[in-house]
Amino acid sequence: MRRPRNSNLPAPPELPSFTVASDPSEDEPADIAERHAGTGLERHDAPLDEDLIDPDAAKVVRRLERAGYQAYLVGGCVRDLLLNWRPKDFDVATNARPEDVRALFRNCRVIGRRFRLAHVLFGGGKVIEVATFRRNPGVTDASEVEDVDDLLIRSDNVFGEAHEDALRRDFTINALFYDLDRRQVLDWCGGLDDVKGRTIRTIGDAAVRFREDPVRMLRAIKFAARLDLGLHPVVYDAIVANRHELARAAKPRIFEEILRLLRGGAAHRSMWLLWEMGCMGVLLPELSALLDDVEAMEDGGERFFKRLTALDAKFRDEGLVDDVTLMATLLYDAIEEATTGVRDPNGAMLDYLDSLVERVSLPRRIADGVRRIMTMTPRLLQGRVGRAPRNEYFVPALDVLEMVLVSRGESTQLVDRMRREAAPAQPAPAQGRRPSAWPRRTPRHR
Repeated sequence: MRRPRNSNLPAPPELPSFTVASDPSEDEPADIAERHAGTGLERHDAPLDEDLIDPDAAKVVRRLERAGYQAYLVGGCVRDLLLNWRPKDFDVATNARPEDVRALFRNCRVIGRRFRLAHVLFGGGKVIEVATFRRNPGVTDASEVEDVDDLLIRSDNVFGEAHEDALRRDFTINALFYDLDRRQVLDWCGGLDDVKGRTIRTIGDAAVRFREDPVRMLRAIKFAARLDLGLHPVVYDAIVANRHELARAAKPRIFEEILRLLRGGAAHRSMWLLWEMGCMGVLLPELSALLDDVEAMEDGGERFFKRLTALDAKFRDEGLVDDVTLMATLLYDAIEEATTGVRDPNGAMLDYLDSLVERVSLPRRIADGVRRIMTMTPRLLQGRVGRAPRNEYFVPALDVLEMVLVSRGESTQLVDRMRREAAPAQPAPAQGRRPSAWPRRTPRHR
């Protein structure tokens, strides 16, 4: 039976009407939908794995966007995600100035003199680098610089637009931007095709870009070795033709790039490319000459690359290797050759290391560590430990010695034994007293 209607009840509220937009892009604000119009931008739908994107980096991007700025993930992190690698760090590019970023984030500091950057700090020492869009003040076409000898960029402290920031970068695979909210890759340089083709190609004329910044040649070698990518033939030829420009680059940057070539588990491939393309002859001529002289070295070249393979295995098994161990492993043959058959081996070693201090800005601390390791290894090879465990470089010396033995195809039992003998004795774990199976006799009180 139907209930009678109660006339005292209030009228029902008016429900809102809903409409479905025919095109989702119509819901975007006009300024976002028309961003970068007329700049040659290609947008590619590329929903990257959200689990691999650092949540703090995403937080920085979205807060900048909410504040009305443009902000994107950029560079190596986008490249690595597209190659199915886990990025080691995340960088953000934005049109906000460093002071604007600092105003938005209390956990932010502005660094740099030549070009100011904003570092947003998070727990555990994590840093998200936020850079304002820049543009390249140099030229990008070789036809414009036929009579110009000096193209070295000494100042690039010029703000720009997003497309200018992409075009100033070194390689197409490093010039990709990722729009988090729209899940799109922004590509001004054809970098996505190069990622798919696993090819390293410069933005603009390769010879000009390498003459603007010779360190880019070492970066190309690093990416090819570490990410297993191929060098475009034009890039390969340009590196060979312009390798002598490396002598004009900033020495501290050169040394840092040499360390990066040795880190990351791709030292063998990196050093082979460096030698094969002639760059080693500019930076480390003594080592290059040894590898070139097949007759003098006999199987030395094979031992050299086996030692680097052992270094790569050590990185995969144990993680980062300290810089002194890296350099001692790299220079072992060159120092051994420089000190063999001379009256003053220690003086010859110092002369060789001093030349590296001048040529590639090898820090004195690392040079001294390499010298002390190389002084210890002959005695350790003979099993003469002596007071060596008291030396702060004893453990790195054992690491180098282990890789030397591996490269010679010899057993590493000697190194294992010295590690055990040098290890501090661990106290035996405390054990609770086991109760006796017999009743305990209580002594009489006297």
